[in-house]
Amino acid sequence: MLTFFHKRMPFIIILNLIIIVASLVLAFAVRYDFILGAMEIKAFWRLLPAVVLIKIVLFWRYNLFSGWWRYVSMTDLIEIFKANVLASAAVTGYAVFVYRLELIPRTVLFLDGLFCFMAIGGVRFLIRAWREGRYPKSSKRDGERRLLIVGAGNAGQIIARELRINNDLKYKAVGFIDDDPLKQREKFQGISVLGTCDDIESICRRKRIAEVLIAMPSVSGAKIKEIVFQCQQAHVPYKTLPGVSSLIDGSVSVQQLKDVSLEDLLGRKPVKLESGKISDYLKGKRVLITGAGGSIGSELCRQVARFVPDKLILFENAETPLFLIEQELGQTFPNISLYPIVGDIRHRARVEAIFDEFMPQVVFHAAAYKHVPMMEINPAEAVNNNVRGTQVVAETASAFGVERFVMISTDKAVNPTNIMGATKRTAEKLVQAMVAKSKTCFVTVRFGNVLGSNGSVIPTFTNQIRAGGPVTVTHPDITRFFMTIPEASQLVLQAGSMGDGGEIFLLDMGEPVKIVHLAEELIRLSGKKPYEDIDITFTGLRPGEKLYEELLLDGEGVKPTRHEKICVADSVVDDILELKPKLEELYMVARQMDLPQVCEHLHSIVPEYNKSKPADDI
Repeated sequence: MLTFFHKRMPFIIILNLIIIVASLVLAFAVRYDFILGAMEIKAFWRLLPAVVLIKIVLFWRYNLFSGWWRYVSMTDLIEIFKANVLASAAVTGYAVFVYRLELIPRTVLFLDGLFCFMAIGGVRFLIRAWREGRYPKSSKRDGERRLLIVGAGNAGQIIARELRINNDLKYKAVGFIDDDPLKQREKFQGISVLGTCDDIESICRRKRIAEVLIAMPSVSGAKIKEIVFQCQQAHVPYKTLPGVSSLIDGSVSVQQLKDVSLEDLLGRKPVKLESGKISDYLKGKRVLITGAGGSIGSELCRQVARFVPDKLILFENAETPLFLIEQELGQTFPNISLYPIVGDIRHRARVEAIFDEFMPQVVFHAAAYKHVPMMEINPAEAVNNNVRGTQVVAETASAFGVERFVMISTDKAVNPTNIMGATKRTAEKLVQAMVAKSKTCFVTVRFGNVLGSNGSVIPTFTNQIRAGGPVTVTHPDITRFFMTIPEASQLVLQAGSMGDGGEIFLLDMGEPVKIVHLAEELIRLSGKKPYEDIDITFTGLRPGEKLYEELLLDGEGVKPTRHEKICVADSVVDDILELKPKLEELYMVARQMDLPQVCEHLHSIVPEYNKSKPADDI
């Protein structure tokens, strides 16, 4: 590519020189009605050297001698305009100060700049038009699939253009679908808008569509569901682009096409981050993430890495997940210093050694046992990891002067009916209470379930569907709050930039979703019919499982924050001196494996914990 670049550079320079000289000639010719006398020619030669020198220097400065002209865009046109305006101003200044505009009409200076801009920009767009017209995709190719693009906006038009000029893509865009009445019967990228979303089924049949592409990254889940239904009725496969939150750099390409997922149907609105404020506390900092190999922990690693920390310390007990996230980050962010650390948050000496070596400034504490039924039969381990492990990390963070400590919590900590929720609520209380005796800013972020996390219902349902069913749901009325893993992680970073310490931030989880509805949608997305091709059976609520989840305790009010998707719980903070003796007693009975006493001590710390409450009455 470099050889090609060097070969074409002389041609580009010569072409620009010709345009510069020709523009000045044309400016004089137009000004004097194409009749140039001796005085006019003298003025031309007087101005030419300065025009050539000034424009060559400025055009080089604005990179007008580089770039692939076949891909010229409006951004390039703006740069060409800037270069020409500045060059015209410099030429005018030269003519004024050197020749006092003697024999040099102002009109010539204006026309010279105008003609030069039009010629330089025009040549580039002509080359682009020639390239796109000279090498169009053949009218019919082996294996070519007829594609209907839903959405005639920016994303759809970018896809259509790529399909037109890329011979390696075996798709032919047959038409657009768009609900905007102003776009009906219009053409974009040479492709007509054939109708609205209500017409998808009939258009697919009439135009023999082989596949539908939903090119609307920010559309609502309800709309995606409507489009998917139309495609299913027409028996046509469908794909979509990632959501806006996943298109970090704003690029859109055919290479990003993916199958429609449950996340698309839920249609969570894209998160708007205050990138400046997040960058203020992450860029150039030493950041440690516990549970770095887990679903939330690994996504936090990816999100934090975008803000270029000085060091990113990945603290994880499980070797293989740690290896995988370290390999991924090393490939995606090669310039960031990564430190994969195998260790257990319950081992104080190991935690202190890590803090002493790396001196982290920001800590995200995502390590926890989270599976509700499993923790019901392992309460001592839940206490040891979720409570004592949190205390070890929090106290070490305070001792080593960590600036900000962000703990990940769960909606199951609210009025808990299970061991996992009670231990997380205890950890919340501990982190809140730490504020009184520490310079570290301790905050907690509480949210519900995340789609696709390890061991969650979505992977479980997917495996059951793949096996031919049945899909098992515990109760027909059970509901949960859901958000995507990237959304949850981004909001954790946002919440981490807020608060003065002791706050419990609540993420906007939207409306609760019936689990049975999730199962039905997943079955449909697999191309099968619920209760016909794949059955759904109800197995009954598991030990400690709620029918409905909550985000607030009784008596906890909420206050808004500066971010629309984050609010703060108005909760009471415990006295750390009263809380610590209770924790020590809890740890003692956990070490003794006295499981009934573990529950009793948890209840004394978290009075709202009610293991005996019937789940159907919650």
